[in-house]
Amino acid sequence: MSETPAIPQPGFNWWRVAAPLLIGLLVLGGWEWLVRAREIPPYILPGPVLIAETLWRDWGSLSVSLGVTLRITFLALLLAASLGLILAVLFAQSPVIEMSLFPYAVILQVTPIVAIAPLIIIWVDDVTLSLLICAWIVAFFPILSNTTVGLNSADHNLLDLMRLYRASRWQVLWRLRLPAAMPFFLSGLRISGGLALIGAIVAEFVAGTGGRASGLAYRILESGYQLQIPRMFAALVLVSVTGIAIFMALSLLSHLLLRRWHESAMARP
Repeated sequence: MSETPAIPQPGFNWWRVAAPLLIGLLVLGGWEWLVRAREIPPYILPGPVLIAETLWRDWGSLSVSLGVTLRITFLALLLAASLGLILAVLFAQSPVIEMSLFPYAVILQVTPIVAIAPLIIIWVDDVTLSLLICAWIVAFFPILSNTTVGLNSADHNLLDLMRLYRASRWQVLWRLRLPAAMPFFLSGLRISGGLALIGAIVAEFVAGTGGRASGLAYRILESGYQLQIPRMFAALVLVSVTGIAIFMALSLLSHLLLRRWHESAMARP
């Protein structure tokens, strides 16, 4: 009796980490060499070493600004995820509600936040609340759109079967539509995480709020006005690293929630 051959288990692919790191090191090394070889002044283009030194030296003030921006970003993402999910469920339950409200969600998405942010800041007395509204507007639509598609993508054969057994709307939603929409919701969440950060930064640029409790956008503006270009690059690095960290954290969350049952996250041989 022949034995069934063992299926090889996929291992960790180190090239997924090593290749981007190698490219990044080459780019940073070339950047540093160019700045030193051409003797480019720091107020025009600082090198990576000087940017790292500035980040270390000014970490006290930059970390406070990072905390302010992160608070606006996460609050906006939480509101976008909550309201997007609730509205998507309403859309799935009532096509009339979807036809009535979805066009206005599209209008919010296509309207440039730079154009309406000054109005929001004027209308809302509280600066933090106005920044939160701006970031929420940017992050809201991907979650609403993706989740609505996911709720409407449930298997029609299973829907007919549940109707045949006289399942209630709640049972259909909880046992079929929401599990089918989970990958779509998480995909929209990954997109909205970066958009919430972008919305917070843009709103801070428009508001121009200063002082100790100001975000990274104001630090960038302040450094530009004072020609402290290494400090401006350090703040930009913090924004980029924060965006990457948010995307990676949400990708990990998506993988942990889907890896045991959904094809998109299951390991492939």
